[in-house]
Amino acid sequence: MIDNYRHKGLRRKLVEELVAKGIKDDKVLAAIGTIPRHYFLDNAFVEFAYSNKAFPIGADQTISHPYTVAFQSELLQVEKGHKVLEIGTGSGYQTCVLVELGAKVFSIERQKELYDKTRVLMRKMNVKAKFYYGDGYKGNEVFMPYDRIIVTCGAPFIPKDLLNQLAIGGRMVIPVGELDKQVMTLIVRTSEKEFTKKEYGDFRFVPMLEKKNR
Repeated sequence: MIDNYRHKGLRRKLVEELVAKGIKDDKVLAAIGTIPRHYFLDNAFVEFAYSNKAFPIGADQTISHPYTVAFQSELLQVEKGHKVLEIGTGSGYQTCVLVELGAKVFSIERQKELYDKTRVLMRKMNVKAKFYYGDGYKGNEVFMPYDRIIVTCGAPFIPKDLLNQLAIGGRMVIPVGELDKQVMTLIVRTSEKEFTKKEYGDFRFVPMLEKKNR
């Protein structure tokens, strides 16, 4: 696994592009500037790893645009030591950003092919996170409550199980909507039964997979 001066230079340019697009969180920018995104792409796309584009990663899934990763991470406001539940491990790139921010990450992937592939990569990269093969709609009750929850796939609705697993004062970032367009949504749990919601515009994600549990 090679990460050379050229790759590092391309990451610096990517960070500059993200700043120009409005990303302000220095910790998020530093994480993007540190993590070798080319590790997460199929060989055919490695030369384009630091373009602000999504690319296929197998199993009909994609690695998100760097801007989308940065935007979700910025909204999440991760602090060192936070327990973060990630729905949709995918390539593992967002996972690595969260770990770089100091989070204790519990990540769920529904696609067995990706789950197996990404776990191998994470071991090679010595990434300290917990990975689970399962239903993202159900979350992971074992380690609840979570300080932060991030959903990296398009959810047709906000799963109640995820709301229940969010700590009071916690933040959940989830793209909500059907098919090819979702609205980035921030949920903050203000009390045992109360939540606030704020929307941040349209994004495009692959769909959150069945089985759906409302």
